[in-house]
Amino acid sequence: MNDKPKIGLALGSGSARGMAHLGVLKALEEIGIDVDMVSGCSAGALIGGLYCSGISPNMIKGLAIEIDKKMWLDFTYPKKGIIKGDKIEEILKIITCSKKIEDLHKKLAIVATDLKSSQEVIFTEGPLYKAIRASISIPGIFEPVIYKGKVLVDGAVIDRVPISVLKNLGADIIIAVDVGYSRFNIRVTDIFDIIMQSLEVMSKSIMETDLIYADILIEPPLTHIEPSSFEAVEECSRIGYESTMAVKEQLINLIANYHRKST
Repeated sequence: MNDKPKIGLALGSGSARGMAHLGVLKALEEIGIDVDMVSGCSAGALIGGLYCSGISPNMIKGLAIEIDKKMWLDFTYPKKGIIKGDKIEEILKIITCSKKIEDLHKKLAIVATDLKSSQEVIFTEGPLYKAIRASISIPGIFEPVIYKGKVLVDGAVIDRVPISVLKNLGADIIIAVDVGYSRFNIRVTDIFDIIMQSLEVMSKSIMETDLIYADILIEPPLTHIEPSSFEAVEECSRIGYESTMAVKEQLINLIANYHRKST
C-alpha cells in the first residue's frame, strides 16, 4: 500500500519578493520533501511554472540574475498598461520550450483573473507561457492578456495565495508560501507600490478564508524589500530558504503524522 501523501505547494504573488520562492523550493529539496503539485499566482506562477517544467531553483535564480530588465520591458502608450508584455511572453515561450501545462512532470495550476466575468481562471492545461503571462499581468502595469474570449490579469486580484486550488486538485498536505506585503511597516513610494498594496488589501479577506486549507504557512520576512527591487534575487532567495528551514521539523512531522494516520 502506497501511503505517500500528495503534497501541494501554493506559491503566492509578491512581485520581486516572489524570488523568495526559489529559496523555499531549494530548502524543500534539501529536506527531502518531494512536491507533487504546485499552484501559483503572479510571481508564484512564474517560479512554480518554471520549476514544474523541469528547471531547477538554482537555474531559475541564474536566469533571474542574468536577464536584464531591458530584455523584457516593452513600454507602450498607457492605454491598458504601461508594459505591453510581448517581450516577456516571448522569453517565457523560449525558456519553457512551448510546453503545455498538462505535459509537465508535476501537476500545476496557475491562477489568473478574468475581468469580463470577475471570476478566477485556473489554468491546468494549455500553453504554459501564456498562463504565466496572464497571471503576472499586474493591472495598470502590464496590458491584460486576451485569451479565449477572456480578459486576463494578475490572479492576486482574487486569489493571492491559491491554497484551496490544491485541495480541489487532491492534495493531502498543503504548504502555503505568502511573500506578499506585510501588515506592518508598509511603504508606498511609487505607482508600483500603490498597485501592489491595493491588490494586497483586496485579497486579504479572501486569503484568510483560504488559510483553513493550509497545513503550514511560510511567511518569509520581506517587508524591507520593495516589490520593484528585482535586483534583490539573492537576498530574497536566502530569506525564503531560511524561513523554510526554520519550520523543517514541522514539515517532517506533518508527513510523519500522515503516515501514522494512514497505517
